Amino acid sequence: MGRRADFKIKEKKGPGKKAKKQKDPVFASKEFQPDLRKDRKLSSHQKQRMKKRLEKKKVFDEKKALKKQRKEEEESKKKEEEEMEESDEGIDDEAEEESDNEEMEQENGDQSGSEEESEEASENEVENEEEQESEDDASDNEVENEEGSGEESENEAESGEESENEAESGDEGEEEEQSEEGESDDEKESDTEESQPKGFTDDNAAWLKPSGTAPKRKLPLDDDESDDENDDDQEGDDDDDSDASSGEEESGSEEEGEGGDSDEEMGIEKKSKKLEKKQKKMLAEADKDMKLNMQETEKFVLPSGQEIEKEKSQPPDLQIIQSRIRDVIHVLSEFKTRREEGRDRSHYTDQLKRDLCTYYSYNEFMIEKMLNIFPIGEIVEVLEANEVNRPVTIRTNTLKTRRRDLAQALISRGVNLDPIGKWSKVGLVVYSSSIPLGATPEYLGGHYLLQGASSLLPVMTLAPQEGERILDMASAPGGKTSHIAAIMKNTGMVLANDANKDRTKAIVGNLHRLGITNTVVCSEDGRNLPNVMKGFDRVLLDAPCSGTGILSKDPEAKTRKDAQDIQRVTHLQKELIVAAIDCLDASSKTGGYLVYSTCSILPEENESVVNYILKKRHVKVVPTGLDFGEEGFVNYRENRYHPSLKLTRRYYPHTHNMDGFFVAKIKKLSNDIPGQEKKKKKEKS
Repeated sequence: MGRRADFKIKEKKGPGKKAKKQKDPVFASKEFQPDLRKDRKLSSHQKQRMKKRLEKKKVFDEKKALKKQRKEEEESKKKEEEEMEESDEGIDDEAEEESDNEEMEQENGDQSGSEEESEEASENEVENEEEQESEDDASDNEVENEEGSGEESENEAESGEESENEAESGDEGEEEEQSEEGESDDEKESDTEESQPKGFTDDNAAWLKPSGTAPKRKLPLDDDESDDENDDDQEGDDDDDSDASSGEEESGSEEEGEGGDSDEEMGIEKKSKKLEKKQKKMLAEADKDMKLNMQETEKFVLPSGQEIEKEKSQPPDLQIIQSRIRDVIHVLSEFKTRREEGRDRSHYTDQLKRDLCTYYSYNEFMIEKMLNIFPIGEIVEVLEANEVNRPVTIRTNTLKTRRRDLAQALISRGVNLDPIGKWSKVGLVVYSSSIPLGATPEYLGGHYLLQGASSLLPVMTLAPQEGERILDMASAPGGKTSHIAAIMKNTGMVLANDANKDRTKAIVGNLHRLGITNTVVCSEDGRNLPNVMKGFDRVLLDAPCSGTGILSKDPEAKTRKDAQDIQRVTHLQKELIVAAIDCLDASSKTGGYLVYSTCSILPEENESVVNYILKKRHVKVVPTGLDFGEEGFVNYRENRYHPSLKLTRRYYPHTHNMDGFFVAKIKKLSNDIPGQEKKKKKEKS
């Protein structure tokens, strides 16, 4: 016996060429052509897309319903306001018209009196007496009255409209139809007379007329007003709607035995009550505004010289100083109206400087610099932000992992984190961690690096390309250098330089841990680098600075820095930026860019240095490519900088929740030095 043949087509496993997709079969007539998509199963991607579409549609429908609901609420509020205005203007006119209409109804009723109507009227009078008796019983059961009062008030409104139409038209046929409908309604309601209080409807509007001898009831204004005043404190503006609805329910229960005239007067009373309540609200708000204005007009008095000397001799009272800081800032915001007579602005600013130095532990030089940079209204917010540590951030090493995989691994180890923001694809913010972030297997394996959020900005501005030659002039401890190498995917060449030879050990350690192979580490004075190597496509200069943007990390700088330190640092920064420009190759096809950054917020270290290089070399300032951040200064006190410095970006702790930082991107236009061109021409000639 031979072996049975297996005609099943086996699916091909492993790598190989994909088979061409077979075309759909062609049929001679469309009647025999089957629907191939009828029972076709959706793939996982199609199911995900379908789920996303349904979720988007659901969100869209919810938003649409909310918008519709808001529009309806606004329209209802407008209608209520218009009705209130019309009721105030034409209350007397409406009362006269209603009395005339009622007289016309009586005349029409006398003319159209017939035997059938007289019998119906006698029956309905009996029912009216029963309703008045049930009304006394219903006062004990307020819940039952409220359930039926809404329907009765609506029926009353409809009956009032029909009665007016009858007075104008005088048709007898309408009264007959109403009487016939009233008979059917009476038969239906006869079974429920004992259980529920019965009100009148459109059917019996013809015969139910106001009695001249019936006493007119009025709402207990005193009790309601006291209740409304208590409710105003709790519910606010929503009381208007609730009072209106409750008023309609009460009116419906009372209108059963009183008739149309008393009901109209009760509606007027309700409207007048609403007006009284609104007036009380307006008066209360006006009183509050008056008190606030009185407080604002109270002038703050500065302490005298004797009081200041007394405070210096005693330990400072921080509560008094804090309140005085707030008062002085309040006066300086509107100095003309709030200042004390005989006091200059300088008196207030001097007092504010003394109090800020005492309260926040700054020296006078640093406080003066802060007041020059920031407006007085923001100064407290700035100083408070410098007292708080910035959130811990890490950067994903894209050479070894992805941010999603790293986040999942750290979350499984008890780390609470989130993406740093839409502006970065590699940053993560760590809120809390049950383990030290510098000792995890992922850290030791080089999957991430502890790095501040502001340190990501210069490399993003530099935008290195694969295969380029890049110089990092002050690279220790290697965070920005490793970021550049990761963006270049270990291609090209990166020269990591630092003037301090001991700090280069940290660079080498981080490069080995992160798996970077395209970087050369050297220790050379940055000012001498043009004599060592030139022709770089891009240069990153994260210059040494005073550190006024990272005072939360270095609180000693608040009292240690002075004018000489700033002058010394700015001189070094100008020398370094000139050397960095000389290292660049202006004829580079892809680059020729310098990124200058500092962790300082002082214009002397930022805009002044960039403005200096614009005069010394053939360069221009170009956009940084960052979507957020504040523009650089063009005018700072007596200084006037180049208009292109608007393209630079500033970052502050109190606005961006990151260290204070400055970033500028500069394009080199020519390799010639402005002063040396004329000398070369003279030597040739």
